Amino acid sequence: MTMRTLYLLRHAKSSWKDNSLADFERPLKKRGREAAEQVGRTLAAEKLKHPLLISSPAVRTRETTELVLASGKLDAKVTYDARIYEASLSQLLEVIGSIADKEKTLILVGHNPGMEYLLDYLTGSKAGMPTAALAKIIVGDSSWQGIERGGCQLEWLRTPDN
Repeated sequence: MTMRTLYLLRHAKSSWKDNSLADFERPLKKRGREAAEQVGRTLAAEKLKHPLLISSPAVRTRETTELVLASGKLDAKVTYDARIYEASLSQLLEVIGSIADKEKTLILVGHNPGMEYLLDYLTGSKAGMPTAALAKIIVGDSSWQGIERGGCQLEWLRTPDN
């Protein structure tokens, strides 16, 4: 039996200062960078062994990913997947379903409303995911392809304020 764990991370707070930027190009604001570093420290405490991290390629998710990895000193395999930007629930499930079974830990970095839809679908939790929210979900011994609605357990959900 192989336990699998999924971490859902919504990107940290982005800046709306420059109205000429397309949504995809918006960077993090100072508060967002600080929150991303806090998430990294939270993940460091988890003592993850070579997790797979898949992120949206948007600027704010890339910056969140880089800060989380640096502050958490995480040795992760990182890929950027365009399907995660503005993803529907079915697109997020497609990304997860494409993961090789040898991967035991997945960190998915994305956007709302997709992250909340996925959290609800997998765990039945209607919890909100504000910016820089991190959810730890126990997938159990199911394969990544075999994940079913309500088939996972929300172990915890942390937001930058707690």
